[in-house]
Amino acid sequence: MTVLDPLLDTARAWAAADPHPGDRAEIEALVAAGDTAELERRFAGPLTFGTAGLRGPLRAGPAGMNAAVVTRAAAGLGAWLTAAGHGGGGVVIGFDARRRSDEFARVTAAVLAAAGFAVRVLPRPLPTPVLSSAVRSLGCVAGVMVTASHNPPQDNGYKVYLADGAQLVPPADREIEAAIAAVGPARDVPTSDEWTTLGDDVEAGYVAAVVRALDPSQVPAIVRQGVTVAYTAMHGVGAATTRAVFAAAGFAPLVSVPEQDAPDPAFPTVGFPNPEEPGAIDLLQDLSSRVGATVGIAEDPDADRCSVVCDGRQLTGDEVGALLADWLLRRGVRGTYASSLVSGSLLHALTQAHGVRFAETPTGFKWIIRAGTEDEPLVFGYEEALGYAVTPEVARDKDGISAALAVALLAAELKATGRSLVDRLDELAREHGLFATGQLSVRVEDLTLISDAMERLRADPPSRLLGRPVTATDLLTEDPPVDAVRLLGDGVRVVVRPSGTEPKLKAYLETVVPVHDDAGIIAARGRGEDELDQLRGEMAHALGL
Repeated sequence: MTVLDPLLDTARAWAAADPHPGDRAEIEALVAAGDTAELERRFAGPLTFGTAGLRGPLRAGPAGMNAAVVTRAAAGLGAWLTAAGHGGGGVVIGFDARRRSDEFARVTAAVLAAAGFAVRVLPRPLPTPVLSSAVRSLGCVAGVMVTASHNPPQDNGYKVYLADGAQLVPPADREIEAAIAAVGPARDVPTSDEWTTLGDDVEAGYVAAVVRALDPSQVPAIVRQGVTVAYTAMHGVGAATTRAVFAAAGFAPLVSVPEQDAPDPAFPTVGFPNPEEPGAIDLLQDLSSRVGATVGIAEDPDADRCSVVCDGRQLTGDEVGALLADWLLRRGVRGTYASSLVSGSLLHALTQAHGVRFAETPTGFKWIIRAGTEDEPLVFGYEEALGYAVTPEVARDKDGISAALAVALLAAELKATGRSLVDRLDELAREHGLFATGQLSVRVEDLTLISDAMERLRADPPSRLLGRPVTATDLLTEDPPVDAVRLLGDGVRVVVRPSGTEPKLKAYLETVVPVHDDAGIIAARGRGEDELDQLRGEMAHALGL
């Protein structure tokens, strides 16, 4: 007997219990080859619920997305719902166009149907916001969306929504993990084909609700028709639904990037299908320039996020968040405006100026969407990672499609007065100061590099940034605890945290530059970029990167 025998025995036992012939053969081949290095990766531990549910590479074994893992996840979810008094309730399941997404949706449906739930599955690959909206419109006790959103092509994932249409928050996520751990072998989990496939009315209902909520009639039809919107679905599932929303809102047809319009799980034109990644929106920028677009919009593959291009440059998530909040505030929309702790501070300044409630939340839309109160419900929320909720009454999650329509309506209003989105940003800078934000983002193979860097920062945080005194706060001491450190000084702010969805360490940077007059805006932007560059260097040194 060798020390490796327990690993091989564990792998054999998993393969024997795997209901999927292809996945089972994958593990059996690794055992036969004695590939212990790969088996150690596959059996390093089960996937856990992060910022956005389960996500991982498509591969057999407990540390991957596969039929056995999905079977046990669905069984655990069903057991938890039943224990919480929701047995027999409705569950709606959606899926995107990634590899095996439709299969994982069917597996989930079969397991939950056998557990006694009234299961309904969306008719085809559709955007995540449609699923979030459907949970409430259909009166379900839960929803599941099979998607890895903007992760690399080899990944897939599994988001769980509760009856309010919002993603899981503690302690539900940990409780469901425990319920999954208690599930026996995947092969022994009962299944049933007693579930139904929905028609097109759910998507149509979402489209109508978004348009109704944003009320395009406040912008004259001739103004809407005069806007040219360049668009990319980034090989995802957003194109058809987004076109339907824009058509119903009275806009001219979108001008789409043809290479990226149809769903393609290989994402052949981008390294990462994430609008934040360098080069990801190059084709959109080229198209915008060629057609003289008023605005360019890129949605990520499941269309829950969007990026905006105007006047030849990609706006940051903080800039778009501020523009949308300012637009809603000027429309007289009152209630709670919320953003995550890693997002910029301009939203707070805007809400103060308008006398409405502002809430700062932990990272993730599962927190942002719950930031409202009974008296002041959430009316707008955003995170700097290109996520916006402009119609939280429709979808209780970030929604790139409704955000795209809101951006187009704002761009139309501004164009009618000879201005652009960038011009409005300049006006906001003159009113409130220039809030320059950026990131230091490091992708790693070895996750211990992230934990080591966070340890160093907590043990010895910098006392000065940009030559100004800063105070460090370990947000693990907050309620709820957040694995992050905030450094705050006069006109400078940095928040450092590990990514919840990718193997990255991120430092979110902000500096506020005064703007004294109209002529000073260009100088302020230059100073802001210089200070962000300096912050990147100072934080790289502080983190030992």
